[in-house]
Amino acid sequence: KAVSALENAGIAVKASDTADTSILLRLVDKNQQLAAMDVVHQALGDGYVVALNLADTTPAWLMAFGAQPMKLGLDLSGGVHFLLEVDTEFAVNQRLDAYKSEIRRLLREERIRGLVDDKPLLITGSFKDSASRDAAVSLINKEIPLLSVESLDSNGEFLANWSLGDVQRREIANDTVAKNLTALRNRVNELGVSEPLVQRQGANRIVVELPGIQDSAMAKRIIGKIASLEFRLEAGSDTPSETFPFREGGRRGQATLERTIVITGEQVSTASSSFDENGRPQVNITLDGQGGRQMHQATKNNIGRNLGVLFIERKQRTRTVVENGERKQLREPYFDKQVISLATIQSALGVQFRITGLNTPEEARELALLLRAGALTAPIDFVEERTIGPSLGEENIRLGSNAILYGMLLVVAFMLFYYKVFGLVANLALLMNVVLIVAVMSLFSATLTLPGIAGIVLTIGMAVDANVLIFARIREELKAGLSPQQAIHAGYDRAFVSILDANITTFLVAVILFAIGTGTVKGFAVTLMIGIVTSMFTAIMGTRALVNLIYGNRNIKQLAI
Repeated sequence: KAVSALENAGIAVKASDTADTSILLRLVDKNQQLAAMDVVHQALGDGYVVALNLADTTPAWLMAFGAQPMKLGLDLSGGVHFLLEVDTEFAVNQRLDAYKSEIRRLLREERIRGLVDDKPLLITGSFKDSASRDAAVSLINKEIPLLSVESLDSNGEFLANWSLGDVQRREIANDTVAKNLTALRNRVNELGVSEPLVQRQGANRIVVELPGIQDSAMAKRIIGKIASLEFRLEAGSDTPSETFPFREGGRRGQATLERTIVITGEQVSTASSSFDENGRPQVNITLDGQGGRQMHQATKNNIGRNLGVLFIERKQRTRTVVENGERKQLREPYFDKQVISLATIQSALGVQFRITGLNTPEEARELALLLRAGALTAPIDFVEERTIGPSLGEENIRLGSNAILYGMLLVVAFMLFYYKVFGLVANLALLMNVVLIVAVMSLFSATLTLPGIAGIVLTIGMAVDANVLIFARIREELKAGLSPQQAIHAGYDRAFVSILDANITTFLVAVILFAIGTGTVKGFAVTLMIGIVTSMFTAIMGTRALVNLIYGNRNIKQLAI
C-alpha cells in the first residue's frame, strides 16, 4: 500500500525491506524523503508511525569482509538536534522531601509534638507553643545545619519555616544537571550513534545532537524517558499498602503492594534483553553488591510470597484553562505507575535474576537500555527540536569536495611549474596522502564532519611544505657543488629535523584541540592529526622512494628541480 501510494505520487522506490514490526522503503532520490513521509502517512493513517531514517547501501561484497560506510557528522549526514531544559526545581523539592522525612523522624524520636508540612521550596512546622517550636528549631539546626530557619507567629500558631539557601540550591541544581548529563551520554552511547554531541549549555540546559538519526520520535523516547523500577512484596492484610494496575498487554486487574521498597532500579549494575524458554521477551538483571544483599535478605524470609515489579514513568498531560478570558494550555507532569510482573518467590534471590511480563522485544530492549544508562536525576523538557535533512548534508559534502578539489589543483599546478619532475613526485605523494587520510579515518571509525573536511583542505596545503623544504635544500646543495646524487641524499637528511620540529608543534596543538574541544572542534582536530602523520610519511618516505626510483643508480649530470 505504501509503495503503491509513492508510485502514484511520482516518487520512485528503489527497494523495500520488511522486518518483524517495520518496513524500510529505500528511495532513488533522498531529497524526496520529506514528501515521501507525508504520502505514506496519508496512505496508512494514524495507526502507523512513519519516520525518516538513513540506511546503509554498502554492497554485499564489501560487507562480506566487514567493510562499513564512512561515518558522517550531523552537518554532512543530517540528524536531529535537541535543546533540553532540566527541571532543577524538581530536584530541590526532592531534597526538601528527604529533609522533611528526616525532620519528622527527629521530632518523633525527641518526642516534640508538631505538624510538619511542605510548600513549594519550603518545609513548615506548626507547634502548640513557643517552647516546642524553639526546641525543634534547635534540634534541626544541630542535625541539619544546611537548612535555614525562620520563626514566626500567625493566628495563634507557632510556626517554623525551613528552607535551603541560594548557595545550597545552586549546588543541588549544578549537581542535578551534571548527573543528567552523564545519564544522557550513557543513553546516547547505548543508541550506537557515531560522534554524538552531548554538552551543557548555560545553567540548566543540555544540547544533544545525533548525526544520521532521522527518527526523532525514537530518539526523544529514549533520551527523555523518566522511568524507574521498584521491587515490592505483595501486601498482606496488616501492612501499609498501595494498589496499582497491571500494565497494558499483560495481566488484567490490580495488584496490592507494600509501601516498603525492597530495591530500586538505581541498584542495577547491568541489564540485557533476551527471551525466556517460551519465546517471550525478558530483561536479565545484575544488581550491585548492596542491592544483591537487600534482595537476598528480603526474599529468603518471604519464600512463597509474591514479588511485584513496579514500573514508574513520568509523563505530561495537557489541561486547558481560561485566564482573563484567554484559553491557555498548561502541561502538568504526573507519574504513571504500573505493575510489570507479579511472580512467586521460589527461592532466595541474589545479584542476578530476570524480569518477565514485557509486551514486546522492543519494550524489553528499551527497559534494559534505561537501566544500564541510569535514571535521570530530574525531569527534562524539550525546549527546541531540529531535524537536519540529508539534502543539506549532501550540499555540504558537495561544497567540501569542491574545496578539496580546487585546493589540490592549485597546489599541483604550482608544484609542477616550480619544481618540474620533483613537483610531479610531490603531487603523487599528495594524492596518496589524501587516500591515506580517508583510509585511516575509516580504519579507526572516525567521523567525517564539515570542519573535518576543512582539516583535510588545510592538510593538503601543509603536506607540500615538507617537500618545499627538501627541494629547497637540494637546490642549495647543488649550488654548493655537490653531485646530484649527493645533493638528493643531503637534502632529505638535513631537512628532516626542521620538518619534524614543525609538524610536532602542529600535532601538539591538534591534540590540545581534541582534548578540550567539543563537537566541530574535535572533528577538525582529528583530521588534522591524521593528516600530519600521513603527510610526514608521504612527503618524506613516499617522495624519497619515487625519487630513488627515477634517479637511483644512474649517472646524471643535472636534476629537473
